Amino acid sequence: MPELPRIPYKITFLTGAAIVIANMVGTGVFTSLGFQVMGIQSGFALLMLWLVGGLIALCGAVSYAELAAAMPRSGGEYHYLSQIYHPALGFLSGWVSATVGFAAPTALAALALGEYAKSVWPGLHPQWLSVAVVLALTLVHGSSTRVGSRLQVIITALKVAVLVIFIGAGMVVGEGQAISFAPDAAGWQALLSPAFAVSLVYVSYAYSGWNAAVYVTGEIENPKRNLSRILLAGTAIVLLLYVGLNYVFLRSTPIAGLQGQLEVGFVAATSLFGPLGGRLMGGVIAGLLVSTISSMVFAGPRIVQTMGEDIGALRFLAPKSRAGIPVRALLLQTVITLAFILKPSFQGVLVYAGFVLNLFTFLTVLGLFVLRLRQPDLPRPYRAWGYPLTPLIFLGLSGWTLAFILRDKPMESLYGLATLAVGALVYFLTTRLAVSPTISKG
Repeated sequence: MPELPRIPYKITFLTGAAIVIANMVGTGVFTSLGFQVMGIQSGFALLMLWLVGGLIALCGAVSYAELAAAMPRSGGEYHYLSQIYHPALGFLSGWVSATVGFAAPTALAALALGEYAKSVWPGLHPQWLSVAVVLALTLVHGSSTRVGSRLQVIITALKVAVLVIFIGAGMVVGEGQAISFAPDAAGWQALLSPAFAVSLVYVSYAYSGWNAAVYVTGEIENPKRNLSRILLAGTAIVLLLYVGLNYVFLRSTPIAGLQGQLEVGFVAATSLFGPLGGRLMGGVIAGLLVSTISSMVFAGPRIVQTMGEDIGALRFLAPKSRAGIPVRALLLQTVITLAFILKPSFQGVLVYAGFVLNLFTFLTVLGLFVLRLRQPDLPRPYRAWGYPLTPLIFLGLSGWTLAFILRDKPMESLYGLATLAVGALVYFLTTRLAVSPTISKG
């Protein structure tokens, strides 16, 4: 009797929201405040950073929700930009997602996990722990979507619960630092400074992941109904967590003690609960970052797999296992991630990744206007709330950030543009490879 094909597991609303939350709550919020306070000293401006970043993410989420409902296929920006503009632009976004969008943040989260774990166990080798965690999660997500989904929901629920407890404890314990969160002249001036714009890169990186569910659209249960709810619910929860966490970080620790620090959560917990409490929290944060790494290992390969379906030269990355898992694409992302882990430059990678990711989310949200003009009759089960104001807010704030990065961080910007140049060369070669056999048959 022939074996019946296995029915692919569908991602539920709960799993989808867990993927979004886990993608977002990771390296950025636990590491970037130490870089922000080097240029901004106002408590009001620092909290406004996280509110503005959350506003950008929410405006982006409603825009992406319309695109995803109108064009329900896995692949995210690769799919949207290919359809709206040109396959070459779609390829470049997919190239960025494969090389930077998921591999670099996964590596950064793994490196942060290693550093936090080292603060608890000083004899630990953080880099090798980072490698081990990535390989273990690759094994889990490469074997079963159902098991991977359940793991994602459980560890994300634990993450949210621990953060809520930490925020609550941080507001009760400790005397509080001499920092004001009330708006004042210096705070408003800081909002318009180049330091605020560059810091918004770190914050935008911390919020990156609000669009994570669109990469697995084809595997979501009833995506036309659930996807918009997943994106908005996940982003709103993270906005509340981020503002609460950073309030506690700033309230608990002098700004001088935070400057340049990578393990901000560990530093803040030490100020609140003493050395033992700080070490314990460092270990907890290391555990929480497993959820972030897991969600990126889960979502990222779907982009590469979708590219493999469309581009002949990448066809070897398209196959899925019997369980519906793009194993080859998963292995490719893991190899790139390990390369980032073994040759890291944390702050440089953070700005570089933030620049190129912001560039393509900007073009994608701009595509919402283009698609409405070109295809006004296209069925749209979900329409962006607040259109055209919400996408315009996203474009205005993102564009302002991109302009300041180009001016103030030229080296990281050039690395980002160089990545695009390499991607353009790869696109040219792959399309030529696909066309050449046809020509030779002539």
